[in-house]
Amino acid sequence: MKIITLARSARARVAAAEGAAVRDETGRTYAAAAVALPSLRLSALRLAVAMAVSSGAASLEAAVLVSDADEPDPADLAAVRDIGPDATVLHARPDGTLRATLRP
Repeated sequence: MKIITLARSARARVAAAEGAAVRDETGRTYAAAAVALPSLRLSALRLAVAMAVSSGAASLEAAVLVSDADEPDPADLAAVRDIGPDATVLHARPDGTLRATLRP
């Protein structure tokens, strides 16, 4: 899936712990990697949601999280649900294999 590839690429580009991508209601995608600075920490999924919202997205159709974690952080899922209550959330391993499909 293209959206998983985008999330994997975002993660790999900066060797981050996780990568994410979201697709909005118009088909635009936003990819992000986790940020871990001394003064700022953002998960990849929350950052991708923030990028979509700041670009004018009204809703989300899908989201992907690529990470080693057993499951997505509930706060990450809440951020997706804030503007994408019906969005499918895919959780993939770093190699791109699907770990889980989360539906509302």
